[in-house]
Amino acid sequence: MEERKMYKAICSDCGKECEVPFKPTPGKPVRCQDCFRKNRPQRSFGGNRRFGRDRRFDRRPREMHKAICAECGKECEVPFKPTEGKPVYCKECFAKRKESQNNSEEF
Repeated sequence: MEERKMYKAICSDCGKECEVPFKPTPGKPVRCQDCFRKNRPQRSFGGNRRFGRDRRFDRRPREMHKAICAECGKECEVPFKPTEGKPVYCKECFAKRKESQNNSEEF
């Protein structure tokens, strides 16, 4: 295995001379190993992290709200609090509307 080429640089934080495994670019900060470790960016493992938790993996049951479907008139439950004056659709009617919107966009 070939050894990685190292380049001499001056640490932007502490001013110490160091070696880095990339060619330093003027205007971009370079950090020695110690300063890099102190200022290491948090790793992101994807997903929407709100309040330190990825909502996709939140296994708690969602609060459901009763509503009347604006299309078929039957009672249904939705995972959000309905807003007065805005239509709410049951699963079936929502799926039909979404399908018809997708089909109209194709033309």
